[in-house]
Amino acid sequence: MTAARPCLLIVEDDEGLQRQLRWAYDDYEVITASDRKGAIDALRLHEPAVVTLDLGLPPDPDGTSEGFATLAEILALKPDTKVIVASGHGARESAQRAIAGGAYDFYQKPVDIDDLGLIVARAFHLQAIERENARLIQGEDKTNDALGGLITAAPEMLKVARTIERVAPADVSVMLLGASGTGKEVLARGLHNLSRRRNRAFVAINCAAIPENLLEAELFGYEKGAFTGAIKTTEGKIELAEGGTLFLDEVGDIPLTLQVKLLRFLQERVIERIGGRKTIPIDTRVICATHQNLEAMIAATQFREDLYYRLAEIVIRIPSLAERHGDVTLLAHHFLQRFARELNPQVKGLAPEALGALNDWRWPGNVRELENRLKRAVIMADGRLLTAADLDLGAREEGSAFLNLKAAREMADRKAIRQALARTENNISSAAKLLGISRPTLYDLMKQYDLQP
Repeated sequence: MTAARPCLLIVEDDEGLQRQLRWAYDDYEVITASDRKGAIDALRLHEPAVVTLDLGLPPDPDGTSEGFATLAEILALKPDTKVIVASGHGARESAQRAIAGGAYDFYQKPVDIDDLGLIVARAFHLQAIERENARLIQGEDKTNDALGGLITAAPEMLKVARTIERVAPADVSVMLLGASGTGKEVLARGLHNLSRRRNRAFVAINCAAIPENLLEAELFGYEKGAFTGAIKTTEGKIELAEGGTLFLDEVGDIPLTLQVKLLRFLQERVIERIGGRKTIPIDTRVICATHQNLEAMIAATQFREDLYYRLAEIVIRIPSLAERHGDVTLLAHHFLQRFARELNPQVKGLAPEALGALNDWRWPGNVRELENRLKRAVIMADGRLLTAADLDLGAREEGSAFLNLKAAREMADRKAIRQALARTENNISSAAKLLGISRPTLYDLMKQYDLQP
C-alpha cells in the first residue's frame, strides 16, 4: 500500500499556467483553484500542507487586494499552512507585505517551474519537520533535570536555561527577575545544582511571607534569652546555608532597616546572631529573586542601591508564560499526566476545545496558575478528556471559524453528548433518546470522542 502523496493547492486564475503547474508536480496531489472562494473550499476539503497563491485574483486580477484577502483567510483557518505567494505587481512591496502577513515565501512572476519547484519542496520539508517536532513535544516532556526539572521547548526559556548553565559555576550573586509563578525557585535550584556547592545545603526563605519583626531572626538567628520566647540558641537561614546556597525569594520586601544588616553580611561575609557578640564567618552563595521593579524602588528610596549592586552581579530576566511560545501545551500535558497518575487515573488527555481555551488564556498567574488549574480539573473531571469547563476556562466563541465541517461537527457532538449525559444523570438509554439516536450509536460516538459517563 503506497503512502498518500502530500497535497499541494495551486491558486491561479490563468488556466494555461494552472495546467502547466499541475503537470509539473508529479510527486504531489495537486488541487487547483481560480479565485478566493475556490481556494477556501479546497482548503477546507483537502487541508493542503502547501499553497502557491497568485495575488492577482478576480475580481481584482490587476491588483493584489483579493490575493492578500485570500492569504489572510487561509492562515486564519489553517495557520500552519506554508503559503508561497507569487505576483508581478509591485514585487518588492508585495513581497514585504506578504511575508509580514504570514506567507512562507514570495516568488516574482514570470514563474520558472524549476525554481518554484525547489521552493515548494523546501516548504513541504519544513512542514514535515514542524509536524514531527509538534508530535515529539506533545509526546515527551522536554525537561532539564539539572535545572530542577525545568520543562520547556520555548526559545525564550531555552535562552534563560543556557544562561543559567553558563553562570552557575561562577561563584557570583545572581538576581532572578520575573512575575510571580514564572519558576524563579526552580531556576535558583538549578543554579545550585550546577555549581560546585551542589553537595551542600540549598536554603530558601520567602522574605514576603515572614512578618517584618520576625524576618531578622529568621535570617540571622538568635542567642538564648535575646528576646521573650528565645528559649534556646537558634541558627538563622544564612548560617544554615554555610558552604551551600542561600535563596532570598521576594528580596524586594526586605525592610530598609534590615537591608543595612544584609549589606554588611554581603560585604564582610560575617554575621552576628540577635543578642550575640561573636562574629560568625559564613561562606555561602546568594541568589535572590523578586517580581518588583527594584530600580523604581531605588528611585523611591525603598531599596538600597548599594545592596542592589551586591545582589545583582548577574541579572537574569525570566519570561512570563504568555511569552513562552508553545510551552502552555507542553506544560499542560506534563501536569495532566502527573496529576492523573496521582489523583484520577481515568483522565487520559485534553479535549480539543480545552487546548484551544488553554492557548487563548492570558495566564496572569503564569506556570503556577496553569499547574493549579490542571490539578483542580483532574480532581473534578468526570470524563476521560479534560474540557474547557473542567479547567474553568471558556471555550472559544461559537462564532470562531472552523477549518471544515469535520472540526465543527466534532465540537458540536461533544457538547451535545456531555449535556445529554448530564441531564439524564449518565443514563445511556435516556441520553440516547434525548439525542434522538440509538444506544449503540451513542456508545460508538462516545468511543470515537473518548467520552465516558
